[in-house]
Amino acid sequence: MTPRSLTVVLLGASAIGVLLGLAVGSAGWEPLYGDSASTAAILRDIRLPRTLGAWLAGALLGLAGAVAQGLFRNPLADPYLLGSATGAGLGVALLLALMGLSPVGAMGWGVRLGLTGAAFVGAVVAVLLTLALARGVAHTLRLLLAGVIVGMVLAALATLIMFRMPEVMRGMQGFMLGTTGFVGWDGTLVMLPLLVVSLAVAGALARVLDALTLGDATAASLGVALAPARAALVAVMALATGAAVSQVGMIAFVGLVAPHLVRVALRPTHRVLLPLSALAGGVLLLAADVLGRWLLAPQELPVGALTAVLGGGYLLWLMNRRLA
Repeated sequence: MTPRSLTVVLLGASAIGVLLGLAVGSAGWEPLYGDSASTAAILRDIRLPRTLGAWLAGALLGLAGAVAQGLFRNPLADPYLLGSATGAGLGVALLLALMGLSPVGAMGWGVRLGLTGAAFVGAVVAVLLTLALARGVAHTLRLLLAGVIVGMVLAALATLIMFRMPEVMRGMQGFMLGTTGFVGWDGTLVMLPLLVVSLAVAGALARVLDALTLGDATAASLGVALAPARAALVAVMALATGAAVSQVGMIAFVGLVAPHLVRVALRPTHRVLLPLSALAGGVLLLAADVLGRWLLAPQELPVGALTAVLGGGYLLWLMNRRLA
């Protein structure tokens, strides 16, 4: 398969996913027809922003996963396993606690931008803690263990914050499990420019990622300034992760699976891998969101729990294949 054909497939899957997202509501499969005011309002104000927001969040996580795997030269790296997603969630929980808001009430451009900023700071801090515990990126097992430890500690801190705010605990629990139910037009319009910026910066650093995969010594011999390059890539990963987590909560394994699916189809350089991983991430999260709405309708499965189950199975298969 060529990059162009894979792009067409992913764009087609995205279009189908958007149509399904508009047709699946709180009661399951319930496509809306007619031109009544209530029908138009449901499609315009609820289903469309939620569907587009799910795709954008997945694209951000897919991009962050591709950057993480190239930066750390580790095919098992992703924002969730490295602790950055949990750090972003803690940043959001802290800001909501300070403002006395639940995720349901966090509406408006100013609040959404503030949540994104808090998530960005939390993600950066979590990555730095993971790198400090792992003493660099050389040891894969140590890096993953450090990420798991940092993630557990930061998740525990977020839980303690929720217990301090019982009036918003239910909304925060839904947020920490991962849900697209809080995404409105404000959240969607915050994620869109941040995805464009993240893709642009990551694309500009694609050759740096290609060089880093050859090792530090080779990258340095090719003229790569290692420290500034790594700092820029960590910032891109944290920005993409923070933008997604601040709007949809904790979504696991999308950043891990999306780049792997692209690599299964072809062996691209990072200039091709990064945008295709974003497309694949958007398709994955949108599919999980539609499935979560439809499976147990009228009850709704948290999309983060669904991706954790499916992604965890994929991770076990991947690790077993690598160890075999």
